[in-house]
Amino acid sequence: MIRAEHLLKTFDGRTVLNDISVEFKTGCTNLIIGRSGSGKTVLLKTLVGLHEPDSGSVWYDETNYTQLGFMERKVIRKDIGMIFQGGALLDSSTVEENIKLPLDLFTEQSEEEKMERVNFCLKRVRLENANHLYPAELSGGMIKRVAIARAIVMNPKYLFCDEPNSGLDPQTSIVIDNLIQEITKEYNITTIINTHDMNSVMEIGEKIVYIYEGYKWWEGSSEEILHADNRELNDFVFASAMAKRAKQNAER
Repeated sequence: MIRAEHLLKTFDGRTVLNDISVEFKTGCTNLIIGRSGSGKTVLLKTLVGLHEPDSGSVWYDETNYTQLGFMERKVIRKDIGMIFQGGALLDSSTVEENIKLPLDLFTEQSEEEKMERVNFCLKRVRLENANHLYPAELSGGMIKRVAIARAIVMNPKYLFCDEPNSGLDPQTSIVIDNLIQEITKEYNITTIINTHDMNSVMEIGEKIVYIYEGYKWWEGSSEEILHADNRELNDFVFASAMAKRAKQNAER
């Protein structure tokens, strides 16, 4: 479980997060949605510790993460997996080397133990025998799957995903969504996904948090979102659906 309590974050005098309190459940796909500039990316980065809140707190289970010092946070950070928007693979390293990097940095495992874990994760994301390929040889969907494998190689308790479907076609996006949800359930991870993909919202949105102009404006499930009595949320859902339809028409 990850819990935010009364988060306030400002940049240059502008309030970006305004008194946000929300709990993200373990074993569920928790989605943060909102239009560009709403504060959803700042919220994700504040939860993971890349931004410090001006006030309020972030809790990882029963630990107040906000109050921890650098060395104390390292213990929790070993339990965090992160999937970045573009995959963030090292271009000069093979798939195998990219996935093994966290093990090299944070464990004392033998090379044999590391490779056993790397191959397990590759199999889990259905990329067996891709060990020696380089990122330039991979499709967009394969890059995201390698990023997922690297994110879970340390067997994390918490998984953060920043726009995991960015730049992917609809079919590949569904594959990535399903894979993230499967891993979340299988390993009972607290997964938080920052997304603008309404297909993700409807298909895997077990808990959805809508951020509007820095406020938590609505929260609920994918079943509830279509019947929400919230004008700003309804406008966002409609605009997102229209944008997706226009993009699909342009790609035909």
